[in-house]
Amino acid sequence: MLPDHPVIRRNHVTELPGPGPTLLYAHGFGCNQTMWQRVTPAFRHSHRQVLFDYVGSGQSDWSAFDAGRYATLAGYAQDVIDVGDVLSLEGAVFVGHSVSCSIGMLASIARPKLFSKMILIGPSPCFLNHPPDYLGGFDASDLEGLLDLMDQNYIGWASYLAPVVIAANPDAPHDEVTTELNDSFCSTDPHIARVFARATFFADNRADLAQVRCPSLILQHRSDALAPLAVGDYLHHHLADSTLEVLDVQGHCAHMSRPDLVVAAMQRYLC
Repeated sequence: MLPDHPVIRRNHVTELPGPGPTLLYAHGFGCNQTMWQRVTPAFRHSHRQVLFDYVGSGQSDWSAFDAGRYATLAGYAQDVIDVGDVLSLEGAVFVGHSVSCSIGMLASIARPKLFSKMILIGPSPCFLNHPPDYLGGFDASDLEGLLDLMDQNYIGWASYLAPVVIAANPDAPHDEVTTELNDSFCSTDPHIARVFARATFFADNRADLAQVRCPSLILQHRSDALAPLAVGDYLHHHLADSTLEVLDVQGHCAHMSRPDLVVAAMQRYLC
């Protein structure tokens, strides 16, 4: 049973009780904890599962959002640490998607005993290109244009980005997963979303990788507009004790579009 604590309410922490170790799930930008609903049933009888929403996302307490704290990924890492501290977690398995992979790594550096392993789905330590040594996928002008579109037409921005993230079939762009992601984008306050977007897309956590001591499984998508294959190779090279597995998936959200592949990879890594 979860304790009655302000952090539990602030981050809308939920628990799926189970007999084994704890899996702590952390969602990506513009998302919320419900995005894990296709994965969690597979671990119902083997793990305790904890889910939460970052402040400003999902059913968290939006009144707790502070633009200063959440201007960098350190603020979101503090959310992870706060949840871990309140639940007295030690040796949990962190399961993060997209920007949450960097957030989880920052939390693991600050709290070395918090996680025993990390599972990183679609990670990117830096979305920006820094040629010739690093190609994150985007030029700064591309990302500034994306933020400008958020300011000018937030609903239009969400409708544009969701199919790109999912890599939806252009002949059927309104499939269930794309619609779910679009609805999640649209349910977030535009001001909060912009702060999180800038913190996400302009972060550069490459220098932090050398400090990560927690073993990790990198699950890379074979065709991903947000995190190219080269990013997975870069992470695998710079993260100590990491395992890289490339999933035969298009898009950036395998846990939503191909949960069977994600579950199978997780089970192999955790067994």
